[in-house]
Amino acid sequence: MSPEVNSSKGAATRELILSRALEMAEAKGLDALTIGTLAEAAGMSKSGLFAHFGSREDLQLAVLEVAVRQFTDEVFAPAVRERRGMPRLRAILANWIARTLRYGEDRGCPIGAAVQEFDDRPGPVRDRVMGYVSHLRREISRAVAMAVEQGHTRTDVDPEQFAFEIHGLMLAFHYEVKLVGRTRALPRVEAGVKRLLDWLTAASPSTPH
Repeated sequence: MSPEVNSSKGAATRELILSRALEMAEAKGLDALTIGTLAEAAGMSKSGLFAHFGSREDLQLAVLEVAVRQFTDEVFAPAVRERRGMPRLRAILANWIARTLRYGEDRGCPIGAAVQEFDDRPGPVRDRVMGYVSHLRREISRAVAMAVEQGHTRTDVDPEQFAFEIHGLMLAFHYEVKLVGRTRALPRVEAGVKRLLDWLTAASPSTPH
């Protein structure tokens, strides 16, 4: 068998393993992933998994990267097709809500779970999670800044503060879906997003004379 075929087969096996690992992380969180539990779930030996991931940490980092790519593909990529400004920002938030609902009440985004699991545990996984959260907020902040530049919003906007508040609202929604169910959680997040967007697009307070 040629090296190219071996390489292709190895890549396909790795993707299959990551797919199963992502399912496990969605159900139980990133911290629940171990070489042993994944080997059992994938019907492989531990040594077979070690050929693709040298440690539990390597596995967790790889799964996190898959989840980040998936988030980008589902939330940001479709929104880029919308016009800059409020149409794009609204699309980002709608896509984010839809992604959270897609998980339903029995699963959750591994990224959101990892924020809670690794926030007080120094190391590469925490660094990667915090880096992702910072990047996410920058992208939301940039979308808000574009809306300001396009004249779609009030002028006294702090894009970073808005991104912070939206992120907090979406994290609450993530947990609320699992705690009380999507039927009760969805109206709450929709009301919260509407309130923030209504403020964003309201006229700026008059400047005192």
